[in-house]
Amino acid sequence: MEKQQLEQICAQVVVSAKQAGTFIRDALGQVTDDDIQEKELHSLVSYVDLNAEKMIVAFLRNVIPESNFITEEHTTSGEVNSNSRYTWIIDPLDGTTNFLKGIPIFSVSIALMCEEELLVGVVYDIMSDVSYYAWAGGGAFQNGHSIHVSSVAQLDHAIIATGFPYARKKMEAIADLLLLILKEARGVRRLGSAALDLAYTACGRFDGYYETQINAWDVAAGILIVREAGGQVSDFKGAGNPVFSTHILATNPKLYPQIMNLIKQVDMI
Repeated sequence: MEKQQLEQICAQVVVSAKQAGTFIRDALGQVTDDDIQEKELHSLVSYVDLNAEKMIVAFLRNVIPESNFITEEHTTSGEVNSNSRYTWIIDPLDGTTNFLKGIPIFSVSIALMCEEELLVGVVYDIMSDVSYYAWAGGGAFQNGHSIHVSSVAQLDHAIIATGFPYARKKMEAIADLLLLILKEARGVRRLGSAALDLAYTACGRFDGYYETQINAWDVAAGILIVREAGGQVSDFKGAGNPVFSTHILATNPKLYPQIMNLIKQVDMI
């Protein structure tokens, strides 16, 4: 696709994310315990996630007909078009636990891939009404304003974001890496929304972000936004296309080798 076409698609995706975000925001505080299900250990879902995902999918089917979907809530499970090169990767509500507890940090994340290439990424910060978005080769933006990763060059001046997995695998290694970074960085933050961690890294609020045991829908949109904002993104092995990996490091190019050096000291993989 040409850049102009990608820009137009990106604008449509922003509309879809904001529509779903409005639905989610209006539902805040309305969900009861009876509405909540546990998908797996400590991972929760409600009708809000499911209905928001259905809204997004219905909208995007009109943007690129016959495209495929990878979604957190699997509302399109079993629907595969083997003739399509395009796949949408969607998390309708990244930060479900925050949402259910009334913590105002959660987002909508939507990415478009053509085979292995990320083309469009949108993260909508629901409670702040801020859209972060990018298209391949077009730069990264926050509500129409160009954004760039931070220029912090030393880890002891950096604020690093991370997250903790629901599954309890490798908890000792996760704690060991956190301790290393706590010793070296100025500070560490944990929001509870990987998509927002990446968006905040793209605009320089955070200087870097790392996490393990994540999924494609958590990070696909944010990966493109960080890259288009001048950042460097890889998995913990250094592979440059971590969409379908289970671990991610995203930061500015100056901090990347410093954080990667710490990751290599711990058996995280």
